[in-house]
Amino acid sequence: MAKVKLTKTELKAQSDALKRFQRFLPMLQLKKQQLQSEIAGITAKADAVTARERELRSDLNRWVGLFATDESLLAGLVSVKGVKTGTANIAGVPIPTFESIETDVKEVDLWATPAWVDSAVAATTQILSLQCERAIYEEQRRLVTEELQQTSQRVNLFEKVKIPACKEAIRVIKIALGDEQTAAVTRGKIAKSRVPDTEPEVAA
Repeated sequence: MAKVKLTKTELKAQSDALKRFQRFLPMLQLKKQQLQSEIAGITAKADAVTARERELRSDLNRWVGLFATDESLLAGLVSVKGVKTGTANIAGVPIPTFESIETDVKEVDLWATPAWVDSAVAATTQILSLQCERAIYEEQRRLVTEELQQTSQRVNLFEKVKIPACKEAIRVIKIALGDEQTAAVTRGKIAKSRVPDTEPEVAA
């Protein structure tokens, strides 16, 4: 603990600081819990998107395998041209939100390609959309996790450093001021005891 001044002014400063830290700590703890809950929610959403993508991909591979005679038809059939996002706020943290994607579909000869290619385009577009949505969730989780780390550090700082330091400083100052007051009283008594009795003699 840094050296503190053993004065009443310092005692008040340390007491005010302690009250301030004790007032802010519950808010930080609440924010920490909220961020942890949000991360769990984001993770659940990302997992759901991954499961949906896996299901679509499995279905696509199954029926394309039955009908496709030339797998090169699917190569580069659909690509992502752009991702439209919005913004939201989680416990003071600005995060991106997924809205939609813009795709670029490769031109094909409708007369020379089988009818199922249209279905393949739709399924592939869904898969790409889910992949982009999951990427946004991963970015959300990264941003909220960073905020959680900073908040956790502040909670630890208040709990393990600031508040104990203030309490210790207050204890030390109070002891010093008490000792000083006791010493002053003792000095007063000693000084008083050394003053000779100067009562005037009464004439006969």
